[in-house]
Amino acid sequence: MRYEDTPDAQEYGCAAVICTAVEAESVSLRQIFGGGWSRIHVPGDTQRYYEATFVDKNGNGQLAITCQQDVMGMPAASVLATKATMLFRPRYLIMCGIAAGICKDADQMFGDVLVPSTAWDYSTGKVVGPDKSEIHFGSIGFLPRLHSLRLDPELKELMDELSKPDACEFHLQTDPLACGPSVMANEFAVDLHVRSLLPSTVGLGMESYGVFLAASNALEPRPKALAIKSVCDYADEEKND
Repeated sequence: MRYEDTPDAQEYGCAAVICTAVEAESVSLRQIFGGGWSRIHVPGDTQRYYEATFVDKNGNGQLAITCQQDVMGMPAASVLATKATMLFRPRYLIMCGIAAGICKDADQMFGDVLVPSTAWDYSTGKVVGPDKSEIHFGSIGFLPRLHSLRLDPELKELMDELSKPDACEFHLQTDPLACGPSVMANEFAVDLHVRSLLPSTVGLGMESYGVFLAASNALEPRPKALAIKSVCDYADEEKND
């Protein structure tokens, strides 16, 4: 089934829209799921979309669509996710790719999969003097206004099951993922700006919160948002792009 064949009624138009932030993630995604992706041309839209049909465990065909942001970051993620949701009405809105781990001394290794129970924005707040906040960098202080969005309860229950030992082929972690506008490569900044606000955070990204926000504000029927990120490095001075 192609997206053009979906009905115009207020119902889901495809199984999933899968968003990526950079070209390497997009290419890998299409390679992993085989070569059955075909380009979708949406009149008046220069965005590139690709679609493929997969067979689920019940033998039914499920349509998936993937698209990539033009630039990195939460604003671009929110715009793309919102537009794709309005066009294709997915049941699931998924952000996949790579992220920075922040649990190097704990049970976390390169390649571990982060499926956060919570995506939160550590960058929203007020810039003040250093005496006005416990979070300060030299002469600049920061008063955070933390905002978070939670994974759908049914998806969280499923991911909690998959995170148990030997439940799947991956080491999967379901703790919170922090998102902000910049790449973090400073462990002191992570301690001060992230761990101090939500110590259970296991990774850093730039887009997932924006995708969760798009899903939570979508028209009915709203998609369920999901972030699937693999740890590629740590948010410290050894970080390497």
